Amino acid sequence: MNRDWKLIRLGDVLRSVSRPVRLSPESTYRLVGAHWYAKGLYVKEQKNGSEIQARTLYQLKIGDFVYNRLFAWKGSFAVATTDVDGCFVSNEFPCFAPLDTVDSRFLWFYFSRSSAWSEALGLSSGSTPTSRNRLKEEQFLNMEVRLPPIDEQRRIVLRIVDVAAKITEGQKLRGENLGASSTLFTSLHVSLSGQRTRSLRDILTLDERRVPIRPDGTYPQVGIRGFGGGLFARGSLSGTETTYREFNFLFDGALVLSQVKGWEGAIAVCDKCFAGWYASPEYRTFSCVPDEALPEYMAAIVSSPWFYGKLTDLTRGVGARRERTRPEAFLEMKIPMPTVERQRFALRVFEKLGALKKMQSETSAELDALMPSILSKAFRGELL
Repeated sequence: MNRDWKLIRLGDVLRSVSRPVRLSPESTYRLVGAHWYAKGLYVKEQKNGSEIQARTLYQLKIGDFVYNRLFAWKGSFAVATTDVDGCFVSNEFPCFAPLDTVDSRFLWFYFSRSSAWSEALGLSSGSTPTSRNRLKEEQFLNMEVRLPPIDEQRRIVLRIVDVAAKITEGQKLRGENLGASSTLFTSLHVSLSGQRTRSLRDILTLDERRVPIRPDGTYPQVGIRGFGGGLFARGSLSGTETTYREFNFLFDGALVLSQVKGWEGAIAVCDKCFAGWYASPEYRTFSCVPDEALPEYMAAIVSSPWFYGKLTDLTRGVGARRERTRPEAFLEMKIPMPTVERQRFALRVFEKLGALKKMQSETSAELDALMPSILSKAFRGELL
C-alpha cells in the first residue's frame, strides 16, 4: 500500500446531515430502503402521509452516504444517486455528507467488502430482538479507513466502475447464451418429434418400490431441487425419526416427481449416484417404457424450462395452496416425443450442449468471484 494512504477516522471525513420533514396527511412520500451487500438504495413504496406511522421522515440528497443501522452487518451501505434524490428514509438510516477529502463512492466500494461487514457486526450492539446488531453512529464514525489522496480515490472509483461494467456485460452475455442453449434444446426436441406426440402414459409407468420402515433401519434421503435442479442428498434418517411407514426406494433410471413441488420443476431422473437411496412417499417414481423412452433422454427433457412449464399448467392454485401434481394427471400430459433412434441422436447433441453449459457455469463462478478480487486489490493499493 502506498505511503500516501493515511489511516483516517470516518468522523473526520464525514459530516452528519439531517433533513427532517414533518409529514402532512395529504402529501405523498417516496420511501427508500437499502439492499444488503452494498447493492444500493431503492424506492420500496410510495405512501400518503396518513398511511405512515412515523411523524417525521428524513430527505435524501445526491451524494449522501447512507447506511441502515439494523443491517450494517449485512452490508446495507450506499450512496444516494439521482433515482432516490429527494426521497425519504426513516430515522434508522443515518445520512452523511462527505468532506472534500473523501469521495463517497470510494467509501461505498470500501463497504462493499465482506471484511467491512464483519467489522460492522463486531461494533454493533443491542439487547432486544429489535435492536440487536444495530450499528450506532458513534461506532460507525469511530471506524478507521485508509484513504489515498482524493485524486487517487477518484481514479480508483473510475477503474472499479469500468471493471464492474465489464463484469455485468459478461454476466448478461452468459445469461443470453444459457437462454439460447435452452431454446436450441427445445427446438431440437420438437423438430425430431415431427408430428409424433405421446401421452406420458405411453412412455412412462408408475413404478414405486415401497420399503417398510424398520425402527432399527437407516435410510439415506434424496430431495429434488426446483426448476430442473436435479436430485441432491439430504442426509440419513433412522426409522425412529419419521412418521412415514414406507419410503420409496430409488433405482437407476427412475423418473422422480415431487407431488408437492412438481409444478415448479421438482422432477428429475435418478442415476447410479442415488440408486439405492430413499425418498418420501410424496416423491412418485416412474420407469421408462422400453422402446419408447430412454432414461438419459427423459433426464434432459424434464430438466428443461419447456417441460416444467407444462407441469405448472397441470395444477391450480398459488404458492402453498397449489394442488399436488398427481400421477394420474401427470401421465395424461401429452408432449411431442421422438422415436428412440432419434432420441439417441439427440443425446449426442445434448452432450455437446452439456459441455457448453458446464463451461458457462465455470465462467459464471469466475465472474462472481472477480468483483471481490478487484475490490481487495483496490484497497490494498494494487489496482492499476
